[in-house]
Amino acid sequence: MEPLRVLEEVKRLALEQLGGLPAMVFRGVEQSLNNAVPNGMAGPGHFEDLGSLRLLRQQNATLAMRFRQQLGQGFDDFRGLRVRNRGELPLGLIDDEQLEFQLQGQRLSEALQGRYQRPLEMLRGRLTTLSAALGTTCEMNPIGPDRLAAAFVETFREAEPSASVRSLMFRQYEQDLAMLLGDFYGRINTLLASAGYGVASPEPHHATRPSQPFVADTVEPRQPQAQPQTQSRPQPQPQAHADPGAFSVPGLESVPGREQPQAPSPAAPASPGELREHVAQELADLRALLQTWREGLRQQGVGSTTPGHASAPAAAAAAAAKREMRVEEMLSVASMMQHEPPDAFARALAGSGRLADTIRDHLSDGARRIGINPDQTRFSAQEEDAIDLVALLFDSLFRNHSLQDRARRLYARLVLPYVKVALTDESVFVAHDHPARKLLDAITEACEGNQATTPQDRELLDRAAAASQRVVAEYNEDMAVFELAHAELDALLNQQRRRVDLQEQRAVKASMGRERLGSARAAADSAVGDRLRGQRMTRAVADFLAEPWRHHVIQTVLREGDEPSRQAEAFNLGDALLEADRLAAEHRGKELADHLLGLEPAIVQCLASSGLDDSAARHALAGLVHALATPDRPRNVQAQPVRTGEAEDEGSEERRVWLSGAAGAGEPDPALVASLAGLAIGDWVRLTDTQGEVVPAKVAWVSPLTARLLLVNRRGVRVLAATARELAVLAGAGRLVTGTESTAFDEAMRQVRHRLDKAVGQH
Repeated sequence: MEPLRVLEEVKRLALEQLGGLPAMVFRGVEQSLNNAVPNGMAGPGHFEDLGSLRLLRQQNATLAMRFRQQLGQGFDDFRGLRVRNRGELPLGLIDDEQLEFQLQGQRLSEALQGRYQRPLEMLRGRLTTLSAALGTTCEMNPIGPDRLAAAFVETFREAEPSASVRSLMFRQYEQDLAMLLGDFYGRINTLLASAGYGVASPEPHHATRPSQPFVADTVEPRQPQAQPQTQSRPQPQPQAHADPGAFSVPGLESVPGREQPQAPSPAAPASPGELREHVAQELADLRALLQTWREGLRQQGVGSTTPGHASAPAAAAAAAAKREMRVEEMLSVASMMQHEPPDAFARALAGSGRLADTIRDHLSDGARRIGINPDQTRFSAQEEDAIDLVALLFDSLFRNHSLQDRARRLYARLVLPYVKVALTDESVFVAHDHPARKLLDAITEACEGNQATTPQDRELLDRAAAASQRVVAEYNEDMAVFELAHAELDALLNQQRRRVDLQEQRAVKASMGRERLGSARAAADSAVGDRLRGQRMTRAVADFLAEPWRHHVIQTVLREGDEPSRQAEAFNLGDALLEADRLAAEHRGKELADHLLGLEPAIVQCLASSGLDDSAARHALAGLVHALATPDRPRNVQAQPVRTGEAEDEGSEERRVWLSGAAGAGEPDPALVASLAGLAIGDWVRLTDTQGEVVPAKVAWVSPLTARLLLVNRRGVRVLAATARELAVLAGAGRLVTGTESTAFDEAMRQVRHRLDKAVGQH
């Protein structure tokens, strides 16, 4: 498409989608001012602000036209149609109000620049290509944050709104832009990409790139690109990223923030060059593992990489005779197929077949449809790696996360879009802040363990499904689609995370309360046993110690745990009752009477803590006094009553279920017990229940009383509370794994590496 026509189409879309912003700003500011009165937020200048807004709305048509002219002027500047000489610039003093406009405009521009950094980087590269096609050298972005902020400032500079209205206008303008720019930049990037304006091709002979602050996104299908060497892939070397035949990462050389691996040295921040080298090294290592793994499959005759039952040399010779499919061809096939029903991928994820084989069969069928004969072509090494990595990734997600049947089709839709991502930007597998990576984490967080039993859970599933459908419908090698889908889903997930935090806090408080109650009961039972053991006493005193006094001790320990003196008073009451019984047995009536009079307040308080009112408490006290006043009553050694209505440990049944089948493995390794005892709050482990289902769990609390670790799932629901020794028993049985990652993508890639390392070690 002609560059001028493309630019005019971009201008038309900008005016169409952004031209109505002044009217939106007025409505938002008016609503804020109207809400200020009932909310008690109206200041002394409220009526002045309303008057200022009224004057602005009277100029609505003029201001809207001026704003549209400012937007159009940005495109004229981009084409070089309006070049101003320095001698034409007016000189003069700037008053405070205009200076404030400039400062707020600058803050607005910086905020938008930070929020939309990725799509703006892509847009800048494409506009640079378009500018070169137009024969100009202008590098400004006519729809960038600087231009949008300047258009707003120039539109309202002479309108002289009040200070409060001006601040509200800038805030409302930023909010309105936030609702529009994500989708708008995505559409413009897609438009420019479909018209063939992407990143310029690299210079031949690997010329050194000039240093640039921003670079557009990954390789465009319409642009020629250097193909990776596949005849002999070099082994990973420290400088593998500099070799065009090694693992290439488009855009990685100059896009800051795209890669976030761990720095090589924790002592000091790594330089961008060290980070790039580290990322490239990780990718090269991963490709080397994949190559060895696939070679092992070929030798075993497993998978679709070996045609029929031919020998390995014959298969290699047959494959060498075929033409490698170009990445552009593969992207075209995948783009055509990504809109089709994902039933085959869903069945593969259900365990009916290998997902990698299904992807290859699907792409081969699509290639046949567009006239590429699969019998005469083969996938390149880069394409094989992309297919295998995506298949291993999705398989790992379903193996290690509690994903329900409804989620399977949702993930199946994303298989081909992620194959396209892997083909154009393989740093997705190591760059922690990659948009496609963050979206998959958000979808897994929304779906994992989600049974759709509550309206909130159903809304989460619906939003996750909408995010996957949006990617399928709109993704065309533009990462802005993933960013927008993630932003929409993450907004709802933030509410879910707050609910999970509350649920986790409730689980912690409930566990803490149960353990404190159990500890208090144990202390009270021990105190009762000490006073009954070997002591001859009347039945009335024994019953009082076993029931009201025990309950009083439990309540005192729970309520007055921080005051030892109050606990001592409760325990002393039991000793005083024993002393009263001894005085009665020795017929020392006067001393007994004085002793009971001194105990009366404590006994009444003890009975009141059992729920008796003052009258009932005094009636019970009278019965106790009557029993002690009869010296001839029989006195025997009383047995401590058996507690049938109270569970000694309310979590014992829970632990019994988890430990069933694992307790017979013998005494756990002390080193393992010590390691598990060192788990901190927030650490993640992976449990396998008795049915074989994997449950990711987080340490939410460590009991100071019993040293038990409370584990909760991703919904904040209690899973298990167990000691380090009990967890070591599970680990010894292979049902507990530590060192898992907190995000789904990281954990899946860790599992992929482990699987590849294990398979490679067997060959």
